[in-house]
Formats: sequence, C-alpha cells, structure tokens
Amino acid sequence: MPGFLRNQKVRNALLQALFVAVVLIVVLGGWRNAQQTLEAQNMVSGFGFLNKSTGWDLTFSLLPTSSSDPYWWFFVVGILNTLFLGIIGLALATLIGGIIGIMRTLDNPVLNLLGRSYVDFFRNIPLILQVFFWYAVVTHLPSPREAATFGPLTMSSRGIYMPALNVGGWYLFAAGVAVLAAIILPFWVGRTRRIARPPEDRRGLVWAAFLGPLAAAIAIILIGRDPAEPLLSLPTLGGLNIRGGLRISPEFSAMLISIGIYGGAYIAEIVRGGFKAVGKGQTEAAHALGLTPLQSFFRIRLPLALRAMLPILANQYIWLIKATTMGIAIGFNDFFMIVAVTINQSGQTIEAIAILMAGFLAINLTLAAIFNRINKAIALKGNQLRS
Repeated sequence: MPGFLRNQKVRNALLQALFVAVVLIVVLGGWRNAQQTLEAQNMVSGFGFLNKSTGWDLTFSLLPTSSSDPYWWFFVVGILNTLFLGIIGLALATLIGGIIGIMRTLDNPVLNLLGRSYVDFFRNIPLILQVFFWYAVVTHLPSPREAATFGPLTMSSRGIYMPALNVGGWYLFAAGVAVLAAIILPFWVGRTRRIARPPEDRRGLVWAAFLGPLAAAIAIILIGRDPAEPLLSLPTLGGLNIRGGLRISPEFSAMLISIGIYGGAYIAEIVRGGFKAVGKGQTEAAHALGLTPLQSFFRIRLPLALRAMLPILANQYIWLIKATTMGIAIGFNDFFMIVAVTINQSGQTIEAIAILMAGFLAINLTLAAIFNRINKAIALKGNQLRS
C-alpha cells in the first residue's frame, strides 16, 4: 500500500471523491441516454422552448398574463400562485391549529372534546377528498343574482368577491412588501443585539421602523392608483354577473379552505405537544412569582412551547407547501398545473419536470432556512441551559 493511503483522512477523501465521480457518471449517462432517445423520436431537447409563446390563458394569476406570453413567464406566475396559496394557507392553518391546540390544553372538558373531535375528524380524511368536497361546496353556492352577502364578502357560485384597491398589480405587490416590513422590522429592531443601544431606549427606532415602511406603502398605493376610478372598488351586481371588487376563484377558495382545515388539524397537535412539553414546575414558579394566568401564558408557557414546537412546525409547513400541488385536481393554476400543461403542449417532459423540481426545492429550502434561523435565534444559549 502506498504511503499516502495509510492516512485515514486521505482514504476517506478518496472514497468520497470516488463516490461523487460514480454518481456524476450515472447522472450524465442517464442524461445522454435520454437525449439520444429524444433525438431518435425527432423530439427537440433543451430549454429553448422557454422563450416560445404558450398559446393558452390562465384563469388565476396575480400578474398580468396573456396567451402570447412565453413559457418562462408562466413558470414565474405559477411559482407566485403557489407561494400566494401556500402563505395564506399556512397562515389560516396556523390560526386554526393554534386555537384548536390551545383548546386541547385547557381543563374545560367541552372545549377539549370539541378540539379532539376536530382533529380526529379532519386529520383522518385524505386531503384530496377534502379538496373535492370544498370545491363542490363553493361551486354550488347561489348564482350571482342570488348571491349571499356576509359583511364585505359577496359569495356566489362564480367566486367570492371582496372590496379591493384600484391599484396596479406590481404596485400592490410592493405595497404588500412594505406592510410586511412594517410588521416585522419593529420586532427585529426591538430585540436584535446588533444595535448597541439598550432595548428600553429603542422606542424611537421601533416607531421609525414601523412608520417608515407604512408611509412607503401608502405612497406606493397613491402612486399606483387609477385616478379615474375610486380608490376602493366594491363588488356590485351588474347584469348577470358581479362587477368590481376582487374575485376569489372557486378553485383558490377550495384549496385555501382545504389546506387551512387539514393543516390546522396537524398543527393543533403540534401546538398541544409544545404546551405539554413545558414543565408544570415552570407554571407553578410563575404563579409563585405573582404572575396572573394571562402573564404566565404569554411570558412563560408560550415562549417555552414555541421552542419545542418550532422544528416540527417547520416540517409541517414544508409538507403543506408541497400539498398545494393537489390544486391540479380542480384546475387551480399553480406551479404544478402549469408545468403539466407545458409538458402536454411542448413535449419537453424532462426539462419541465427539472424546472418543477428545482422550483419546489428552492421554495422548501428557503422555508427551512428561515425556520432554522428563527430556531437558532430563540434557542436557549449559555447560562440559560442550566435552568
């Protein structure tokens, strides 16, 4: 045996390099074989199709689209639709799961039974069945002439209508980002250790972090509004349909309700487990210090429970994002459906699926990185581990 192979680290490095080389050979060989097969069938491979016109229209899109737009633009719209559904669906599932999970931790037997019944019922019905059920419900709502009105919402078989701002899509997106910054930045400024000033002296910075983005959002809306139309568009019955306002399609409504209810059942169990993980002695110590039950909940139990539930919650969120692909069953224009239609239209199966996989990989890795960062920020450090 040569002298350099007697070193364990060298042998490990060579074995890893050999493994990577074998994997690359297998992947490249498969890719080359696929190319030869496609060429034998007179099919063109590569990503040149991305610049061609799609030739079909989307029924749901947050950005302006037309049948003459290229495939790459439809992929962007598909990712945005998936993110839009995923973010709102996760927020709804978290709200439902938080309420049900807390109900299950209370000593009230009625609330506990209601929470347990909810979890047992919705968690044990496949998501795809719930998608079909809620799609049937929203498409069997009254016709536009007999639409039901609940506060600002007008519900009909053609969709749910709500008041909307007469602002262009990109301006509305920028204003939404600014509002999100107005919510997140004050918390970050108030808690970060990167600002030398003590937290109790940051009130001015916190207000600036809140009012600055909020003012920017208002300015963006005023710049992007249509001067010939009122700022707020309200849904009204015009002819045989409802005009004005923002229409939420039945497909989006069904997917949102399904993800919210189904995901809420799982998140409720995660919330319950998080609170159960908090030792009883912590609550007793809070009571001994004179904290009220509400103070004990927000200052002791909730922060400790969040640390316990966050890693599991991240996995659940990633699963729910992937579950948005079931929208193809009812015709929702998410990323998966656009890729499926692209394959049928262009025949670029391998390329389209590679783009789909890369898109979901980027979304879920980004989500995992965000949760890892949050988990690291709230983890116990140093002397905190002794308690």
